[in-house]
Amino acid sequence: MQKDAEQQVTDFLDVLRFQQRVSPHTLANYSRDLVQLKRYCDVHGIPCWDALIPRHVRDHIASRHIEGLSSRSLQRELSAIRSFLNFLVKRRQVPDNVARGIRPPKSPRKLPALLDADQMTGLLEGEQDDELEIRDVAMWELFYSSGLRLSELVSLEIQDLDLNAGSMLVRHGKGQKSRILPVGQCACQAIERWLVLRSRYAHAGEKALFVSKRGNRIAGRTVQLRLERWQRKLGLPEHVHPHMLRHSFASHILESSGDLRAVQELLGHANLSTTQIYTHLDFQHLAAVYDQSHPRAKRRRPGSSVT
Repeated sequence: MQKDAEQQVTDFLDVLRFQQRVSPHTLANYSRDLVQLKRYCDVHGIPCWDALIPRHVRDHIASRHIEGLSSRSLQRELSAIRSFLNFLVKRRQVPDNVARGIRPPKSPRKLPALLDADQMTGLLEGEQDDELEIRDVAMWELFYSSGLRLSELVSLEIQDLDLNAGSMLVRHGKGQKSRILPVGQCACQAIERWLVLRSRYAHAGEKALFVSKRGNRIAGRTVQLRLERWQRKLGLPEHVHPHMLRHSFASHILESSGDLRAVQELLGHANLSTTQIYTHLDFQHLAAVYDQSHPRAKRRRPGSSVT
């Protein structure tokens, strides 16, 4: 490229450094991104920035995608190019920002890892050696039983559960949206075992369903660490985290029922623009789908004893 084109890049980076005072990390990224664009121009005989057209920018981004750059990295490169061209437009050194409106290719969305039904059974039926492990298994059962988020589990209070009805109220879902969820038999039994012990740990007046050994509401990070500890104890080869239990719940229900709308409701998506496209399903329908599909959801018959 012409020397004037190189000087324009230098002027732009000086503005970022001295006037906008961007971080050294941002400055280094923008500099590297514009070097890549200049290299493309040199290869294709483009002498100046005024000679760029939208097809050139699209071709450059596509070639970077072929080189293996992620969608996020490509978006950053485009941001650098747009900012630079806006700088030139303001200086009236180019007539228009030809990168405006160009979007990077989307990377395939990777689904989170999940456990199959047998792996979940092994996780939930591991031998419990102390009272805190009884609490922990009640948490794992509830994650998998009802597809809870970590924040929803730690926010639960005793009054939110109706074990006789096999249901619970999630008051603080994503976006502060509440929803009623079914609770399966195995989860109900695990919670009942924990409730017998809970009073030994909970401080007076503490409303949280799950408390730490210090007597306060259990923290999300503690739940994560306890699940990692449980995984190591059972010798599971794969890292297990709370979202994996939620995703396993959704996958197993959907695989068995094929009812995507019910799974959508059970998961409690917070994005209203997404949830509005689904027909509203009342709780009885959700409970029926749940009972028929979830591997650990079958209810106790009235009068049956818990063993």
